Amino acid sequence: MTTTPATTAPPTWAAVAQAFPALRQTVNGHRLVYLDSAATSLKPQAVIDAVVEYYADYPSNVHRSVHTLAGRATEAYEAARARVAAFVGADAQSLVFTRGTTEGLNLVASGWARRHLRPGDEILLTPAEHHSNLVPWQQVAKATGARLVFAPLTADGRLTAEAIRASFTSRTRLAAVAHVSNVLGTENPIRELVALAHRQDAVVVVDGAQSAPHLPVSVAALGVDFFAFSAHKMCGPTGIGALYGRPERLREADPLLFGGEMIAEVDQEHATWADVPYRFEGGTPHVAGAIGWGAAVAFLERLGMDHIAAHSRALAMDAAARLAALPRVSVYGPAGGRQAVVAFNYDGVHPHDVAQVLDSQGIAVRAGHHCAQPLMAALSIQSSVRASFYLYNTREDVDRLVDGLREVGRYFGR
Repeated sequence: MTTTPATTAPPTWAAVAQAFPALRQTVNGHRLVYLDSAATSLKPQAVIDAVVEYYADYPSNVHRSVHTLAGRATEAYEAARARVAAFVGADAQSLVFTRGTTEGLNLVASGWARRHLRPGDEILLTPAEHHSNLVPWQQVAKATGARLVFAPLTADGRLTAEAIRASFTSRTRLAAVAHVSNVLGTENPIRELVALAHRQDAVVVVDGAQSAPHLPVSVAALGVDFFAFSAHKMCGPTGIGALYGRPERLREADPLLFGGEMIAEVDQEHATWADVPYRFEGGTPHVAGAIGWGAAVAFLERLGMDHIAAHSRALAMDAAARLAALPRVSVYGPAGGRQAVVAFNYDGVHPHDVAQVLDSQGIAVRAGHHCAQPLMAALSIQSSVRASFYLYNTREDVDRLVDGLREVGRYFGR
């Protein structure tokens, strides 16, 4: 599945962290430890510089004018599309720029599923999906008469190939699954899902928001029909993402936005659409975001995605083991096979209070239901604390987190 070759040796991660200006600050008198990358990642100086250069030197719209600045902007915008597409093993013409993973999934739901699903068809999901990969399918089911089916998870939160096979029926028409859980860090068996789905011409939609930043991804090797992901979780700007779609599937979908730049011809009564991917990109695009995303991909490629995957996985596994060994701390998800994320609770202390005590020590974590309320219900909890790791974190950050939780115990007398 690897598409980005490794550098000859792993980077020095403490040196990598120096490329991120946000980490130069102190928070509440402590060096910032940023453990909320599953929500949004920090941005390296190279990405900031690329965005500033666009706004300062050639802040023009794309695909419209013939003047020099417009030509430069268009060239940089399309070069970014090509780079992002190659990063996930796709052709540029199969990559649609969106506002993020959420919009990409909604584009498939509104543009493809509402057009093709019928009463009695089944949509296969899991209880661990982010709301962005659940609520759109709820709306599709209401609009089309299709039925939602949920593949069960194991006791430690894994989706197995056996559970997928047991949940598939002759009525399964679409399966929508996260590549990596944003709460449990579990990596789902996408290839097995695709193989089963395609035997009966079912469509597979993958939420790649948590996998694209951390894993070498090839949509071609996975065989998926659609794959949505976001720039801001992989060192890029906010407000831009992408939807990969197999060209034949994209051509079966209706546009989500109508207006300028997504048309072929328009008269007073009718309009025809441009070819993919442009028919899905109505209006002025996030040009600066695309250019910044291209710079982020270049930054990740220089480090090597296999090295990034190994590093963030090792930190999460170490943190999970050390937190589980603390008294009164419960860690959720499997003991092995965890990607970058650790969700936990401190017995008797609300997750928001845990997060506030950690913040007082300069440690940034997430507290809440993580846009995964059905999973919280399955775990018999309402919310949790989440620490998520990335390429700028180090073993010292894990030490700080463990010490911070000891401070939680002292603060609350437990």
